[in-house]
Amino acid sequence: MTERTTETEITFTYPFHLESLSEPLEAGTYRLVVDEELIEGLSFTAYRRVATHLEIPAISVAINRRQFLQVSQQEIDAALESDGTGQDDAPRDFS
Repeated sequence: MTERTTETEITFTYPFHLESLSEPLEAGTYRLVVDEELIEGLSFTAYRRVATHLEIPAISVAINRRQFLQVSQQEIDAALESDGTGQDDAPRDFS
């Protein structure tokens, strides 16, 4: 089966929260990695998403060790939408 991986960068202006983490992540630019596999047997080229990962911490953080957190596209979309409106489920501390 043919697979492809796409990497994009997404930026959060405010700290944001993901369901799989107990603490919010800091604002910044993060790498989003999407793995897809070719759907065979069609008369046109189409891919199915098989995994979405967010690389943490943010790209700007100088660190030797990075982690890939499996997330859903819906969770990322919701976090980006909340960030765009300046709202999030997690409380913010601006002190």
